[in-house]
Amino acid sequence: MPPLHGSCLCQAIGYELDQLDMPISHCHCHTCRKAHGAAFASTAGVMREHFRWIKGADLLSSFQSSPGKRRHFCSRCGSQLMAERLAQPHVIVRVATLDDDPGLRPQAHIWTAHDVPWLAYADVEEWDEWPT
Repeated sequence: MPPLHGSCLCQAIGYELDQLDMPISHCHCHTCRKAHGAAFASTAGVMREHFRWIKGADLLSSFQSSPGKRRHFCSRCGSQLMAERLAQPHVIVRVATLDDDPGLRPQAHIWTAHDVPWLAYADVEEWDEWPT
């Protein structure tokens, strides 16, 4: 299987990974919500030996969002790319930054106890593109 590629919004930083080693989950915790400016963040674990920066690593910035957890993002465009706890054997990739389809689908929503009242799943209209 060829490696999967990912990048930030401005394309200054790129990474590749051999595979997703853990299921895709949608994380609803308040720190993911704030860090991404979204209702949840889609994440998957990747063993460290399966992840590598391929360009722009000098443009990475990081923030310790909770004790021992560092979130890494592009210093130019702000895209969150991955997070890590140094003691863990894996990193946490932000699946939305993948440029390639990993061929997997989400298996769970996690930290839904942190959901906010405005987040609704049922009875919400859908459009393929911006509505006219």
